[in-house]
Amino acid sequence: MDTNSFDKIFPDDAIPKRKRVEYTLKHQPVDRVAVLEQLSYNSGVISIYTCRKINGFNYTIDDICAVIRKTTDIIMPPTAPRGTDRYTTEDGFVMQNDNWNTWHVSRPFSDEHGARDWLMKKTEKIRELKLEPDCPWLAGQEDTFKCRKFDADIVRENYRQYMLGLQQKIGDSVILNFSTTGMCAVFDAMGLEIFSYFYAAYPEVMHEYLEVSAENELLRIHAVADKDLSPVILIPEDFSEKRGPIFPPAFLQACLYPYVKKLTDAWHEHDITALFHSDGNYLKALPSLIGCGVDGFYCLEPAAGMDVVNLKNSYPGQVWAGGLDGVELMEHGTPDQVRKEVHRHIRQTNVLQTGGMFLATSSEINPPVKPENFKAMVDAAGEIRNPELIV
Repeated sequence: MDTNSFDKIFPDDAIPKRKRVEYTLKHQPVDRVAVLEQLSYNSGVISIYTCRKINGFNYTIDDICAVIRKTTDIIMPPTAPRGTDRYTTEDGFVMQNDNWNTWHVSRPFSDEHGARDWLMKKTEKIRELKLEPDCPWLAGQEDTFKCRKFDADIVRENYRQYMLGLQQKIGDSVILNFSTTGMCAVFDAMGLEIFSYFYAAYPEVMHEYLEVSAENELLRIHAVADKDLSPVILIPEDFSEKRGPIFPPAFLQACLYPYVKKLTDAWHEHDITALFHSDGNYLKALPSLIGCGVDGFYCLEPAAGMDVVNLKNSYPGQVWAGGLDGVELMEHGTPDQVRKEVHRHIRQTNVLQTGGMFLATSSEINPPVKPENFKAMVDAAGEIRNPELIV
């Protein structure tokens, strides 16, 4: 192999990023641990790796992609700073941007009855095979790639254009895109209190929505799935907090697991690995999620009891990512502490010989993360090598 023919984070990287990611997913030996992150939001990190002064959020997608190319093997799609505008969505939600986050200011309903009416309209809209503008992979790209009426050929070409265009900017780094059931989007839109009353009163409305939403996503999956574009997908459905799942087992059995299985099975038909994401402590749900066929898990919060070393050693057949504490360590710790924790993850999971783990933080590289701590994380990834894969 020509060792100068691919992008490298470190001069002595022995294999290309794509192979390192694939070997990790297949539980095969790697030359060093693969780095996964979301790098859109920390101006200090952007400044370090672009070598230019940045004030606030005055940087671009191209700047983010330049940092991705220098620091990561696999990334979630980057998004440009969102600005600070307040805006109203098509169906009446008032939203507020703060450059790196967005929240609900108000909703077009105030109780469970209004929430029911809103969701019934949303369900009918999806039933008509109209793609939703909040589709995760379209973040920041809606105007360019919008396809309101479902057409598999157009959807496939839009997705391909987006992925190839991004790939040109980030070099060999692998793209970890998203696929959703729609469950999380509903209780986020309603807010947990209204959602609780809504589901107690109108469970059939939620179930109908989930069936229609999942079927629409299956159409999209079979239109866009292409292992050449990426060998892995992320199914993000937050349902836990630090003490455990927010919802009882019966709700998850009815409203989450069947739809995760449908999506996972569909991606598997195209030989694409499916990882699952939730924040918080979802240890109790792991057996059920594994039973859905998911291949691994992203976002492991140590403060919530999700220790990546214990998880990888307890479930060696799964792929694990996101176990470096993103708050106490990355925001408040020192570079030396970060380096020691990275080394612990590498050594105690035996990742260099067995694959199955990506180095990543539990909270993405958000603005409070110290830039020097992110640099220490990346540098530490290259400090321990598999001697059998050193060229």
